[in-house]
Amino acid sequence: MRILVISDIHANYTALEAVLKDAGEVDETWCLGDMVGYGPDPNAVVEEIREIKNLTCLLGNHDVAVIGKIPFEAFNGDARRTLEYHERVLTASNMDFLRSLTSNLKVREDASLVHGSPRDSVWEYILNTLSARLNFDHFTTPWCLVGHSHLQCMFHLDEQNDRVSLKPIRAGERIQLQPRLIMNPGSVGQPRDRDPRSAYAIYDSESKTWEPRRVEYNIAEVQRRIREAGLPEKHAVRIAEGW
Repeated sequence: MRILVISDIHANYTALEAVLKDAGEVDETWCLGDMVGYGPDPNAVVEEIREIKNLTCLLGNHDVAVIGKIPFEAFNGDARRTLEYHERVLTASNMDFLRSLTSNLKVREDASLVHGSPRDSVWEYILNTLSARLNFDHFTTPWCLVGHSHLQCMFHLDEQNDRVSLKPIRAGERIQLQPRLIMNPGSVGQPRDRDPRSAYAIYDSESKTWEPRRVEYNIAEVQRRIREAGLPEKHAVRIAEGW
């Protein structure tokens, strides 16, 4: 099956639309969480996600916060301001949808799916080979798909030598998968690898391939909506610079 893997949309509807159009026809969609937070379009994003057929969707830390299960005080000031705004404007039906989801790790096909990490599904970032190695012991499938860091990357565990390496990847190049891997599709709505284009991936569960992808979207349009909503200027600036 051809599966769209997305994460960290962060209320950026324009970016989500660009990704869905670029991905084309897929058999399933796996969303690794953080539909809300940072951006100007929480309702539009959640409503779009709700309409996707054959969807597996997890909660990220911002999603968990907006439904009242993490205190806003756990976030920095700018992130907290936006979450407070999202809490005010999200419709009851969209809140109910978020409440119907879980943040716990799920297994689909040969992959474990989680927002943060297998050790800590909500908060832990997998940013380097050390944090990756600590997490390989916490899932049993050949590969694990994570979000949260907003970085499009792939970690490989050589079980014979017990060594983890950060594998080089390039957008648009298909990778033949081998056990064991931790893979991050990157962020749809707020990439942090100095590439402002939306990031996502296509996973083929039959051929066992992973294709990281990037797509441009109208950043200026989203910046305008962030400013019109009175959200922190930082959120407008960073999406244009990819940090």
